[in-house]
Amino acid sequence: MITSTHGAVRRPVAVLAASLVLVGCGGGAATTSDQRPGTTSVNGSTAASAAPAPRVALSVAPQQLPGLGSKTWAKVPPKTRQALVVTGRGKNSSASTAVLYERTESGWHAGTSWPAHNALKGWTGHHRAGDLRSPVGVYALTDAGGLRPDPGTSLPYDHSGGFSISGTGFEGEPLAGSFDYVVAINYNRQPGTTPLDWTRPLGAGRGGGIWVHVDHGGPTQGCVSLRKKHMKELLRALDPDRDPVVVMGDAAALRR
Repeated sequence: MITSTHGAVRRPVAVLAASLVLVGCGGGAATTSDQRPGTTSVNGSTAASAAPAPRVALSVAPQQLPGLGSKTWAKVPPKTRQALVVTGRGKNSSASTAVLYERTESGWHAGTSWPAHNALKGWTGHHRAGDLRSPVGVYALTDAGGLRPDPGTSLPYDHSGGFSISGTGFEGEPLAGSFDYVVAINYNRQPGTTPLDWTRPLGAGRGGGIWVHVDHGGPTQGCVSLRKKHMKELLRALDPDRDPVVVMGDAAALRR
C-alpha cells in the first residue's frame, strides 16, 4: 500500500494504475597584488612604476556544489559526500538535468549529466498533494526498491510486486516499467522504510511518494525520473556510508 501525491491511501498499484498518471511519485581564480602602481620622481619628472604581476590562486575542484546559492548550500549536510543535483530548466518546466557529484579531498567532482523529467507544472517551495509540482529542497536518499531485482545497490532494496504500474502518462506514454527501479526521496516520509511505506510525518496534505524512478518519456506528478540505464548506474553508485542526498529544484531556486 502506498499513497499518491494526492495524499490518499491507495489500493494496490496494479489495481488503480490505469486510472492514475503517476503516484510514486568554488573555488575559482583570485588575483592579488603586493603593491599598487605608484610614481617615482626622476630629475623632477614623474614616471609610473611598473605594477607587479598578479598571483593567481587555482583550485583543483570546487569546494561547493556548482549552481547553488548560500541558502541552498547551507541545507547540504556537512557529512554528505554524494549529491544528486537535479536542476530544472525553469520554474514551470518539466525538463531537468541530473548530475551525481562525489566529494573527495580535492573537492566536488561531477559525474555524467543525465536528462531527467520532473513534475508536469514544474517546481514549488511548498509542495502540496495534487499540485503537480516537484518539491524544491535538499533531501536524503536512504532507501530503494523496485519491481525488478536489486541491480547491485548498497542501499536497502525492497524487491516487490507492489511496484507494478500500468496505464498512460500525461502525454499518452505507457507507464509500465516506471517503477522497475526507484530511490525514495526523503520528502514527507519515514526514512529507513520501503519506498512503498505511506507514513507522512508532515500530514497527507503535503503529499508524498516522491521518488527518483525510471523515466517513461513524459512529466511526472512530483517525482524525478531518469532513463533506466541511468537509474541502474545511480543505484550502483549510491553509498549509504557517504550520506547521499538529492538537491533538486529549478535553476533560479537553487541559486538562492
